[in-house]
Amino acid sequence: AKLTIQVLDDSSDDTQAIIAAQVAALRARGVPITHIRRAERDGFKAGALAYGLTLTDADYAAVFDADFVPPRDFLKRTIPHLMCDPQLALVQGRWGHLNSKQNLLTRALSLAIDGHFMVEQVARNRGGLLMNFNGTGGVWRVSAIHDSGGWLDRTLTEDMDLSYRAQLRGWRLLFLPEIVVPGEVPPRIIAYQRQQRRWANGGSRCFALLIKPVWQHPRFTLAQRLMATLHLCQYLVHPLIMLLLLLAPPLLIMGELQRLPLGVVGALGVFPPLVFVFSQRALYHDWLKRVGIGMLPLVIVGMGMAWSNARGALRGLVSAGSVFERTPKYNGTGRVKYHLRSRSDVLIELALCAYTAWGALIAAQLAPALFGYLAIYSVAFGVVGLWGLWDDGAA
Repeated sequence: AKLTIQVLDDSSDDTQAIIAAQVAALRARGVPITHIRRAERDGFKAGALAYGLTLTDADYAAVFDADFVPPRDFLKRTIPHLMCDPQLALVQGRWGHLNSKQNLLTRALSLAIDGHFMVEQVARNRGGLLMNFNGTGGVWRVSAIHDSGGWLDRTLTEDMDLSYRAQLRGWRLLFLPEIVVPGEVPPRIIAYQRQQRRWANGGSRCFALLIKPVWQHPRFTLAQRLMATLHLCQYLVHPLIMLLLLLAPPLLIMGELQRLPLGVVGALGVFPPLVFVFSQRALYHDWLKRVGIGMLPLVIVGMGMAWSNARGALRGLVSAGSVFERTPKYNGTGRVKYHLRSRSDVLIELALCAYTAWGALIAAQLAPALFGYLAIYSVAFGVVGLWGLWDDGAA
């Protein structure tokens, strides 16, 4: 058969029956689709993907998460690239949004997703730098997967792990921003926090496992090595942020921060938001409106996630024993049937809100240039904490 569709189902709830019914209906219509369940649910998503490959002899494997809807011509626009270039391992499409206007959070997160794909991924790919598969919306050459060691569950970001191992083996990856695969943006803060904590954990674990091979690779340029390092350790900035936030009040009291060139440091903070502005301008005619609505919530949510991301990043850096917490699928409803998070994160975030507010009051008297920095973090921790508390009660 030219096409086989596998539904890799590791669910342990009523999802299994829903999928079975849908697959049976599609098979009755002649669709070549199979419902695959494993006897042992080990290895999380990587384990399911690896098991699926054992049941097919296909040359190419497209991967889509359950909440992504590929365009009808996806394979026609991606497979030819793989067929024409024997060194190409992956063609990755750009994530679109099924629910970008659902609420304020989805508007904000859509900006972040667009910034990653339209600026970061485009720059990495066109600049000849190392890039990563984003876990969905892409198609792999199966022989490249096997040559690179296969899908491994040694991290929670098996997509980044395989991508780097493939590039270390000499394979190339291609990103095509014009191929858009819409997916669901997490509409609730606790779902987004779970997703980001998993990515922070897995990304930092990839850093621990891959940074040495990247620097030892004989054919990588210095620019490729440096940018790969920044890419792999991107979530490690959060433990550093938490350290600085915790140290700022006592250092202010001791008089150690007043002499720092805080104005210059603060000016550097202008550059990251430009990534989102440029991506919106490149994609949408109403980009100013999108930026105006989503930018402030994105900044607040991003800053307020510092504690959660720091915890995930540090755990991934020092330990491989982490549990894969999947991002829940809402299907536009905003509700799921299971509990998502404990209240411990909320309490810590609210405590950090109070602590940084205290630091802001100290800074107002001793180092006014630091007041805004600490005050914004206080607001961010408070917003994320209270938002999480609201979501927790609404689950």
